[in-house]
Amino acid sequence: MIPSHLSPMSKSPLILVLCTGNSCRSHLAEGLLRRALGPGYVVASAGSKPAGYVHPLAIRVMEEIGIDLSGHTSKHLEEFLTQDVETVITVCGNADQVCPMFPGQVNRHHYPFLDPAHATGTEEEQLAVFRQVRDGIAHVFAQHGFAVALIDISQPALDRALGTITKNLDRQVAKASDKSITCAVTASEVA
Repeated sequence: MIPSHLSPMSKSPLILVLCTGNSCRSHLAEGLLRRALGPGYVVASAGSKPAGYVHPLAIRVMEEIGIDLSGHTSKHLEEFLTQDVETVITVCGNADQVCPMFPGQVNRHHYPFLDPAHATGTEEEQLAVFRQVRDGIAHVFAQHGFAVALIDISQPALDRALGTITKNLDRQVAKASDKSITCAVTASEVA
């Protein structure tokens, strides 16, 4: 479901997601929105102080759900100052404070999230933080009308999942049938 104020127009609207470093949160949000909104929209991300790279753990946690961020780059918000930006979404407090008005800007939303780039511990513990932020962004977007899937819902993936479910059900039915026959035989032997 797409919020009514973001319906496709003849010219694809630009939705810009902003954070400070444009290395984690804004790319997670950009990837999720691209999946949710589809090709009728242009979704981009930028930062007020770009880090110059997309965090490798952000790329990994998005790969887990079938979204490829490997081609993303870290950009400065000034690259978008001359473009018609319909919607600005800030995902950290600093970006919200320094966010300028963009030409054509109609909507502005602020959803602050912790920066997973500051996560410490083992790589697995850091990945857990990145997953929490990714899932938190998806949850907030879903609450505001964006249908964000945290799984790969492509037709081949759906076919594989249905095939597995069917095989498992067939096995369970076969086991249940074997038990019924055994129970019937046991009951008739007793009588």
